[in-house]
Amino acid sequence: MEARLSPFASPVMGKVYKHFIAASQAVTDEVLPYATQELVRLRVSQINGCGACVDMHVKEALHAGEDPTRLSLVAVWREATVFTEAERAALELAEQGTRIADAAGGVGDEVWENAAKHYDEEQLAALVCVIAIINAFNRGNVMTRQPGGGYEVGKYHL
Repeated sequence: MEARLSPFASPVMGKVYKHFIAASQAVTDEVLPYATQELVRLRVSQINGCGACVDMHVKEALHAGEDPTRLSLVAVWREATVFTEAERAALELAEQGTRIADAAGGVGDEVWENAAKHYDEEQLAALVCVIAIINAFNRGNVMTRQPGGGYEVGKYHL
């Protein structure tokens, strides 16, 4: 697959993507566990079919010490035994937050309340931000056909 354009070669898209990266970095490990962030980013990217982001978040998570088995089971997290209840709640929130158009009411109260059992208000805010930002990246990358496979760990850390 060949990219339609290079996001960072475009002045406007490069500027917007740099802001997305900076916004992503506002969610620190102290607010929300890094493993949870990467699991959520990976699941959202899988749903959206973003090869570039799947590539990036698998590699970043592995580099940070995440277990390869857990990463390979993110797509089937409901049937896997390797995720905590908190991670399951985050993954469900990520799925419903990504598939808003598929559900007339958006994110269901039950899903939100389940996430609230495991995360405080600031962590919930962080989860919402992680989900929103990765969805924005995914959509830009899918529209411009950014290929997966060539990402190098740390490439987009400002």
